[in-house]
Amino acid sequence: MVRVSAAECTARHCVEPQIFRSRYEPPDGFPCAGRRACCRSALLPGGVDRRPCPAGRLRKPALTDTIRANIYADNWFSLSINGEVVAVDSITFLPHNVVSVDILPSYPMTIAVMAKDNADPKTGMEYANTNIGDGGFILKFADGTVTDGSWKAKCFSRGPIDGDIRNPRVENTPLPDNWQAIDFDDSTWKKAREYSEQEIDPKQPYYDADFRGAKFIWTDDLLLDNTVIFRRTVARPPDGRQRTDFSKLTNTVPDGPPKPGGKRPPGNRQPGGKPQ
Repeated sequence: MVRVSAAECTARHCVEPQIFRSRYEPPDGFPCAGRRACCRSALLPGGVDRRPCPAGRLRKPALTDTIRANIYADNWFSLSINGEVVAVDSITFLPHNVVSVDILPSYPMTIAVMAKDNADPKTGMEYANTNIGDGGFILKFADGTVTDGSWKAKCFSRGPIDGDIRNPRVENTPLPDNWQAIDFDDSTWKKAREYSEQEIDPKQPYYDADFRGAKFIWTDDLLLDNTVIFRRTVARPPDGRQRTDFSKLTNTVPDGPPKPGGKRPPGNRQPGGKPQ
């Protein structure tokens, strides 16, 4: 077994440094050629080809290139990464739920989240205007990205003003254009405030998912601020692992692994007899 350096490993769009099976002979012209070792096994379980691509070519990403994202909001959220929406909570109010999705990371990674506590748009209250609710948001990515007090946060809808439940009113601020964008200016926004589990009182789905190291966040007013936008830019993977950047994949013709052998099942064919 031979381990090659990270520099050699990433020189040809490889993934992360790994021990390579010595039986694989890399093609001539690659930095590890002649050593009978490279950055990754030629075939992963299931026959997926992960050999380095020729110079200037980018391979197709595999599911192993993604990272898992766990998100919990009281009560709803929309998550964007680098300007693109990647997850939206499918339940607007109850029951409380965790949304887990696989994302293809690219760094720097700008994360923008709109989170909403359930609230009547005219009164800011819930349960038929009998109760003032509270918010809360927490997120963890498998690369080590977590919510904490370093995130930016700003409220755009709050109420009932002054906690007045006899004459409940709301105060709304128009949402800014392109709040999900990478180049959006959040420099004047305050930092998010961290809250404890006891203050948020999350429901069971939260405890069934991995949120170790992450903190619940909101604005300074957990009760009255009902619509909040969070932003955070992650400059590099917190876990230190080097990852291939697939952000410009749509602008290239990638090298892909060979299609697995065998025949496709009958049916689901396009006109002309070609399988879809």
